[in-house]
Amino acid sequence: MSGVITLSNGKTFKGQWHGKASAIQGEIVFFTGMTGYEEVLTDPSYKGQIVVFSYPLIGQYGIESLYAQSDLIQAAGIIVANLYEGPLCKDAISLAEFADTHHIPILSGVDTRSIIQSIRDSGTMQSQLLHNTLSELAWESVQTHFFLATQSDQELQTIGTGMTHIGLIDFHYKSSILKQLLLLDCKVTIIPYATSTEQLDRFELDGLLFSNGPGDPAALQSLFPIYRDWAERYPSFGICLGHQVLASAFGAKTAKLAYGHRGANHPVMNMQTKRVSMSSQNHSYVVENDSLTQTPFSALYKNVNDDSIEGLIHDTLPITTVQFHPEAAPGPTDHLELFQHFLNVAKQQEGVKVHA
Repeated sequence: MSGVITLSNGKTFKGQWHGKASAIQGEIVFFTGMTGYEEVLTDPSYKGQIVVFSYPLIGQYGIESLYAQSDLIQAAGIIVANLYEGPLCKDAISLAEFADTHHIPILSGVDTRSIIQSIRDSGTMQSQLLHNTLSELAWESVQTHFFLATQSDQELQTIGTGMTHIGLIDFHYKSSILKQLLLLDCKVTIIPYATSTEQLDRFELDGLLFSNGPGDPAALQSLFPIYRDWAERYPSFGICLGHQVLASAFGAKTAKLAYGHRGANHPVMNMQTKRVSMSSQNHSYVVENDSLTQTPFSALYKNVNDDSIEGLIHDTLPITTVQFHPEAAPGPTDHLELFQHFLNVAKQQEGVKVHA
């Protein structure tokens, strides 16, 4: 069966359709990593997006649940140049089977290089992924954020038995973030993003990790004063959307990049050590450099390619944020030490509470 991807700039690309006939509209983005399609597709930060993989062969090692970042495929559609369907090791299923189970279409045999060039020229845009038996959709405004700013006092889940108790502020977190905290012997309580301060304080937490998540941080604007209050009272670490939310809570502004950073090979520089390291990234929005002058933050990391902000450090409080993913999954593990640094600060706080 054949299908087509149509971009809102008018360009159309044909390919081979895999899955049930469907018609989907979503924001089209591209991922530049050679591996990691399992992690990408299940990463909640890709929620509702149509993902183009730049590497020419995708699916070559199948799918294993060990690497999933959530229970579902979060992307709305998948576009590849060549789709590998077997043979695979006995414990893996094919990417096509995995996508079909989650009712997500794949378009293969596509000129992905030209699609990516079009996105780089025109910027991230809406697109329609269509089976050839279906007519084109009416172009509509599509949701770009996934948060309702309402209070929630639901029962919270605590995992692990470690001495250091971390609250994971859940903006739709990747499972690898939780796994890394548990590997470092933490007790972790999952805190929904709209939890009340009263409920959060009951847990006597040693620190807060503000997670990644999809869409525009401005969707959480009504909660920024609450997050600022939390960060002023608990050692805090922000990752990706969590970085943008903490920066915004203290007065910084964010802007949308033309086509975002998505891949496992983005060089960043630590502005204190001048050391360059490789990072895994997935984001559309960035903190505006000029807006930092009105905040108590300084740039900790910058992107080597475009000089955009990749991390912040508070001038006086134990707050650190990074735009990239130190837990990798997929990508290099150059920044795993950031988790340990955060926990060292949280343990100091733990000691203060013991002796208070």
